[in-house]
Amino acid sequence: MRPNVVFLLADQWRLQSLGYAGNAQVQTPNIDRLASESVNFTHAISGWPLCSPWRASLLTGQYPLTHGVFTNDLPISGDPVGMGEAFERAGYDTAYIGKWHVNGQGRTSYVPPEHRLGFNTFKALECTHDYNRSEYYAGNNDTKLLWDGYDVFAQAGNAMAYIRERERSDPFMLLLSWGPPHNPYETAPEAFRTLYQPEDIELRPNVPAPWEERAREWIAGYYAHCTAIDKSVGDLLTTLDETGIGDQTVVVFASDHGDMLGSQGQERKQRPWEESIRVPFLVRLPGREGGEVDAMLNAHDILPTLLGLCGVEIPDTVDGRDFSPTLTGGPDPSGGAALLASFYPLWEAGGGREFRGVRTHRHTYVRTLEGPWLLYDNERDPYQLVNFVNDPAHSQVQEELDRTLRHLLTELGDDFERGLSYVQHFGFTTDATGRVLHPRWVDRYPGWVAR
Repeated sequence: MRPNVVFLLADQWRLQSLGYAGNAQVQTPNIDRLASESVNFTHAISGWPLCSPWRASLLTGQYPLTHGVFTNDLPISGDPVGMGEAFERAGYDTAYIGKWHVNGQGRTSYVPPEHRLGFNTFKALECTHDYNRSEYYAGNNDTKLLWDGYDVFAQAGNAMAYIRERERSDPFMLLLSWGPPHNPYETAPEAFRTLYQPEDIELRPNVPAPWEERAREWIAGYYAHCTAIDKSVGDLLTTLDETGIGDQTVVVFASDHGDMLGSQGQERKQRPWEESIRVPFLVRLPGREGGEVDAMLNAHDILPTLLGLCGVEIPDTVDGRDFSPTLTGGPDPSGGAALLASFYPLWEAGGGREFRGVRTHRHTYVRTLEGPWLLYDNERDPYQLVNFVNDPAHSQVQEELDRTLRHLLTELGDDFERGLSYVQHFGFTTDATGRVLHPRWVDRYPGWVAR
């Protein structure tokens, strides 16, 4: 019998803010225990570190220039075989709970069944960050409902009920998608906020002095959300054990992208630095011990890897690679490099820009449309304090990384064009500020813009 799958997805949780990854300040005991029992992808990368593009790649196995979600709040284009449909074809019951963010019809709009990528049980909202007054739709009813209290706990409770109540004859695939620790940082339950005080927060060395005070405020709240999520992870793992299916279930813990939180004088995501692109990716396999692999797993590789683990056929519409053999000691299909990309930056004034780059085990190399931008030796300089781009002493490394980047782009058919070319190609338009809108929704949702 094929294994069940429980996929736990956090929003904007960077790798550097987990106990098992070396952070002694944040309290994540349940996830740390899960890590000890799991295969830990130590070099999992959020190659396009922005919510909607990454999530669309997770759910379709496609590169953003294939599925068309190259910035936030756009709908999936084409006709990919989605995650729910792929598992359903193999006899799985499928369920999705929480944040969706790939429908592109407005953040509070009902997501109709034909836009759910094959998930049968569906209790979700396109997007909200009001975690204590969090709305959602259930099934095929377009009446808006309200999660009870802090939505992390309510959504986890609903997922646990699904696990306990369903029939045992068929395997299931459950994806639970939480909104935190994405900002607003200060909104976790009080019991968790009291665990962290700004004055006690130790900052990364790459946070500039003018950013230190606000970074400590942000991180104290961010860690509170992290610890709250960790509690729910523990509750879900207990539920799997109590129902007797823990040894029949693949458990995944992941995040869509990180958060700069003041590092490099930057905030949020869509940046090529470590705090934005390095993410957790843990896979607990039934009947197998944990360990580490350093394969450069990227967003579009996750769906084919899950399907491979479960012995499910990988659709022809998938662009990504199957890393399931890597989990059991097989070869690494990444070639030691992961692509980085920003297709349509949301925050140009704050340092956001169009870029393509490559992260290898040792280096980060990034180009803009104007030319080489960043080159870091992450082994010698883990906080990326010295940019060696165009330094003659590093010219050979830069040339090799540039060749690797060109190869990766060629594989995916990415000509690295200006963002407006993708707006035109996929039939979108922009408002006066340059934000992207889908023409089908301009009249229906006149106040909506991509943020």
